[in-house]
Amino acid sequence: MFIATLIAAGKLSGGDISSARDLLDEAGCLPAAHAWLDEGYAADIMFGLEPEAARAALEGVFQGTDVVVQRADGRVKRLLVADMDSTMITVECIDELADYAGIKPQIAAVTEAAMRGELDFESALDARVALLKGLDEGVIAQCLAERVTIMPGAVALIRTMKARGATSILVSGGFTRFAEPVAEIIGFDRAIANRLEIADGALSGLVAKPIVGSDTKERTLLEAAADLGLPPEATLAVGDGANDLAMIRRAGLGVAYHAKPIVAAAAAARIDHNDLTALLYAQGISRKDWVS
Repeated sequence: MFIATLIAAGKLSGGDISSARDLLDEAGCLPAAHAWLDEGYAADIMFGLEPEAARAALEGVFQGTDVVVQRADGRVKRLLVADMDSTMITVECIDELADYAGIKPQIAAVTEAAMRGELDFESALDARVALLKGLDEGVIAQCLAERVTIMPGAVALIRTMKARGATSILVSGGFTRFAEPVAEIIGFDRAIANRLEIADGALSGLVAKPIVGSDTKERTLLEAAADLGLPPEATLAVGDGANDLAMIRRAGLGVAYHAKPIVAAAAAARIDHNDLTALLYAQGISRKDWVS
């Protein structure tokens, strides 16, 4: 059996569920039982056939509603590997550092292109960091305090999964000086990110090698699953940019979160409208069981 989970914070109606069942029936998916996870917020519809047809039939039909389609078996995940910038936090840290240096527009344009998959990530990171050469090291802490905001739903997602025995790893193409405190605040088990090199109290314009990028994210997912003895279906990966694609494709449930088009098109699930608690609903966990 398969499950289609409809998620629409406070906007989901019984009529929407009936309409969704009709669409699944028309698509040959053999809809069966349905149930609220939280009335008005999220509901599950069980069905028997054609998950790809189900996703095509339901995505984008109901305003403000995200749809996650997956197998019923194994929907509760035991490993989460997540991106940081624009996923677990609301900003791109390198763009915010660039703002303190007075060069945010040119760096943000490169960041956007890299996240869309139009530039090689490692080369683009080297080029952007080089432009920050000479920026006072103290700006990092200032940026963390003034600009970095935890994404809505992140704490509930990670702490709820941890309370249920899951492992969570933050793997960022950003920087350790941001990723490590963010991981601690949210509740991740560990963080992996790039290290900015510092010389004489200022950024040297260099990033320590090797760079944490797409390969690192994919490898982290696979190695952590192997270490924990988990099958692929027990894993969850979430991110928004092109360097998240490899891990998203290898996860049991790969999620594009408010993502660039190239990622949204390739992911098994898209969250475009809701916050990160949608990933708890996708696992069948209702609000009464969230830990925040």
